[in-house]
Formats: sequence, C-alpha cells, structure tokens
Amino acid sequence: MHNLYNPATEFEGKKVLVTGGTKGMGQAVVRRLMNSGAEVMTSARSKPEALLPGLKFVQADLATKEGTDTVIQAVKEQFGDIDIIIHCVGGSTTPPGGALVLNDEDWLHELSWNLLSAVRLDRGLLPLMVQKGAGVILHFASIQRKLPLYETTLAYAAAKAALVNYSKGLSNEFSPRGIRVNTLSPGFIQTEAADAMIERIATATGSRESALGQLMDSLGGIPLGRPGLPEEVAELAAFLVSGRASSITGSEYVIDGGTIPTV
Repeated sequence: MHNLYNPATEFEGKKVLVTGGTKGMGQAVVRRLMNSGAEVMTSARSKPEALLPGLKFVQADLATKEGTDTVIQAVKEQFGDIDIIIHCVGGSTTPPGGALVLNDEDWLHELSWNLLSAVRLDRGLLPLMVQKGAGVILHFASIQRKLPLYETTLAYAAAKAALVNYSKGLSNEFSPRGIRVNTLSPGFIQTEAADAMIERIATATGSRESALGQLMDSLGGIPLGRPGLPEEVAELAAFLVSGRASSITGSEYVIDGGTIPTV
C-alpha cells in the first residue's frame, strides 16, 4: 500500500516516454510528471520553439515505422530502460463529408497514427519492462470509440476502438509479468486545437460562446456544462501510472464530463 503521497517526489527515479508531449494533453501530462520528479522524453513531428527545462526531445513522425524506430532507439540510448510509456499522440486529419469521401490513404494514415504507433512502440520497448518485471503503459483513446462522428472523424474513431481492444489484450498478456496496461479515453478537451476550431466556427456564428455550444451539441451535450481541461486529464493519467493505482490494469477510464449517455 502507498499511504504516503507526496506529489513533488512521486515519480522520482522514473524514466518516462510521453508521445505527443509538446502541446495539448500530452504537454500537460509531461509537465505533471516532471513536476513530480520524473525524467521524461517526448516526441513530435516538429520541434517546438521552447521545451520545458530538462525535457528530452526526439523529432519523429510516429505515423511511420521509421519514426517509431527512431524513438525506440533514443529511449535505449538515453534511458537504457523504461518505467512508464504514455501514448498521447494521435488525432484526425481526414476531410469532412462522411464515410464515402475517405480513401485508402486516409484510413491507413489514421490507423498508423492512432493505433500502429502504439503497437510498434510497445513491441520495441516492452522487452525492457519484461526484463525488469515491472512497468506501466497508458494508451490514450477517445470517447469516439463509443460515439463515432461519421461526418468528420470516422477513421479516427475506428482506430481508437481498435486501440482499446489491443490495450485490453496486451494487459491480459503482460499483467502477470508485472506490467500494467490501461486506457484513458478523453471526451471534448479544451486544447489549443479545440480553441482553434472554436475560433473558426465563431467566425461563422459571430460568437465564441455559440461556437462552443455548437461543438458540445454535436457530441449530444456535456452534462458538466463545459469541456475538460488538459490539466484534468494529466491528473488522471498521473494517477493511473502511479503506484497509487498498483492494482488497476486492463481498464479504461473515461474523462468526458458525462458526455457518453449510457452506462
């Protein structure tokens, strides 16, 4: 049992990989873990103008095998081993218009970015955890795996559904070896990307408030009355990869303000 909880030192000595950690939810996760003493490496397709002091950065496109190989090699060279992997990278780049406008390239990119990036990194780094007999993996999925938005993000939603299924299978195989595997599924989170979308809609509606309402309505409403914040997601992620959650594995945790209307 972990009766003494000190958020300033909780992750001291832990080596952590957070993919997509230069903005949005990923950046909030990086900041939260580093503030608790973790040694963190992150990756993104392009290097930001500024990085948090002490943060290790690897430039790589994780939608490609070459990109995941680059990150795997960097972890082995700079860390030697790994304690925690948090897969935040992902998103949707497909055009609007429904299922019939999506071609093979659209589907393959969404699957590569949102599913295969995690599969490849896990395959390359899990042996390091197996060797130690300990580790934690957290996959970021989405509530769209249950509430797919066919107009704009169907391929993304399908990839995230596959990621949850894969995560459950991985937990069944590796939990007996001391490695916990869980999934975190956010709903509408007010990241920089979401803010940009709100502003684009606001140019047409004339009001940022109405634009935000339109987005929430597209999800069927958010009972909490607002989007979540990246810091709230980061706090849940930190709990799930911490020793405080040492008996939690093979589970999916949803943080969506009550958006999913069913049990």
